[in-house]
Amino acid sequence: MNREILRLAVPNILSNITVPMMGVVDTALMGHLPDAHYLVSLGVGVAVFNFVYWGFGFLRMGSTGFASQAYGARDTGKLSLVLFRAGLLGLFIALLLLLFRQGIWQLGAWIIKPDEAALIHAREYFHIRIWAAPANMLLLVLTGWFLGLQNAFYALLIAIFSNAVNIGLSIFFVRYAGMAIDGVAWGTVWAQYSGLLLAIFLLIFRYRSYLRIPQLKELLHWQELRQFFSVNGNIFIRTLALIFVFTWFTAQSARLGSDILAVNTIFLQMLAVVSYGLDGFAYAAESLTGKYIGRGDRSSLQRMIGRLFVWGFALSALLSLSYLFFHVPILRFFTSHENVILLAGSFSIWIVLAPLANNFAYLWDGIYIGATAGRSMRNSMLIAAFVIFVPLDLFLQALWGNHGLWLAFTLFMISRGFYLWKGYRKNILGFQS
Repeated sequence: MNREILRLAVPNILSNITVPMMGVVDTALMGHLPDAHYLVSLGVGVAVFNFVYWGFGFLRMGSTGFASQAYGARDTGKLSLVLFRAGLLGLFIALLLLLFRQGIWQLGAWIIKPDEAALIHAREYFHIRIWAAPANMLLLVLTGWFLGLQNAFYALLIAIFSNAVNIGLSIFFVRYAGMAIDGVAWGTVWAQYSGLLLAIFLLIFRYRSYLRIPQLKELLHWQELRQFFSVNGNIFIRTLALIFVFTWFTAQSARLGSDILAVNTIFLQMLAVVSYGLDGFAYAAESLTGKYIGRGDRSSLQRMIGRLFVWGFALSALLSLSYLFFHVPILRFFTSHENVILLAGSFSIWIVLAPLANNFAYLWDGIYIGATAGRSMRNSMLIAAFVIFVPLDLFLQALWGNHGLWLAFTLFMISRGFYLWKGYRKNILGFQS
C-alpha cells in the first residue's frame, strides 16, 4: 500500500511544487524591482485570478473523481464521456470569462481596493493573463483525467514543462526585455498554451483508443448528467467559499497597509508551496479512493487512508521545520526591501505552523473528491468560512491586527479538517454499502 501511495504521490508532489514556483519566481522578480508597488500589484492580480480560476477547480477534481471510479470499474466508455463532458464545459466557461473579463476585473478591484499605483499595474496584469483562460480550463480537465487513470507521471510532465516555460519567459521578459508586470503576465499566457499542446499530444499518444466521440444522447444522459453537475456544482460552491476566504484575507491585508499586504503576499506564496506539496498526497488519495470505490474494496480503502495520514504528517512536519529555520533566507529571496523583511519576521510563526495546521484539511479533501462526496465538502467549507473564519477575523483582527487575521485563518483550516474527519464513516465508507 505504501508503494502504491508513493507511486502516485511523489510525481504529484513534484508536479505540484512546480506550480507555486511560477508564483515564487514572479513574486521575486517583482520584489526586486525598484518600485515596491509592483510586488503589491502582483498580489492584487493573483488574488483576482484566484477568484477567477480556483472557482473552476472542480473541472480537475470532478474529472479525477469520476475518471478514477470508471477506471476502477474498468468502464472505458464512461472514461470517454467524463473527458468530453468536462472538456466541453471547460471551453464554455473560458468563453464566458473572456466575454465578461472587464466586469470580472472591476469586481475584483472593488473587493480588494488597493491603492491607485498598485491598481494600474494589477489591471495590466489581469487583462493580459485572462487570455490564457481556454488553455487553463482544458489543462484542468486533462490533468484531472490523467490522475483518474492513475497516471501521475503525465501530470508531472505537463506541470514541469509548462512551468519551466513560464519561469524562463518571465525571467527573459523582465530581466532582458525591459518589461515589468506585463512580462510575467505574458510568460503565464504562453506557458499555459504550451502545456496544453503537450497534454493533447500525450492524450493522443497513450489514450487514443479511449477517444471515442460520444453521441449527443450519451452526453445528455439525464441521470449521469445530473450526478455530474451535482458533484461539480457542490465542489464549485465549496471552491467559491475558499476563494472568498483568500480574497477576504487579501482585502483585509490591504486595509492593514501596503507593507502588511506585501508581507502577506509573500507568506501566501510560501503557503502555496505547502498546499501544493501536501496536495501531492491528496491527489494520490483522489485516484486511489475513486479506484477502490469503483471496485467496491472497502478494506484497501481504509488501509490506504491510514497510511496516507502518516505520510502527510511526515511531510508537513518537514515543511514546518524548514520554515522555522530558513524563513529569513526565504524572505530575502522574495524581496530586497528591508522594511518588508523586518516586518515579516514579526509574523513568521504563522507560516511555521501552517503545514501542520492545514495538513488534515488537504488530505481529507482528496479523499472526499475521489469519493465524489461533493456535498460534504461544500458544507465543511461553508461552515469553516462563514461560521468560523469571518466572525473570528472581525473579532481577533480588532484585537491583534495581522496576528488576529492569521489566527482566524489557521482556525479556519483546522475546522475544515475536523468537519470532514467527523463525517468520514458515513460519507466515505457509506459508499461501499
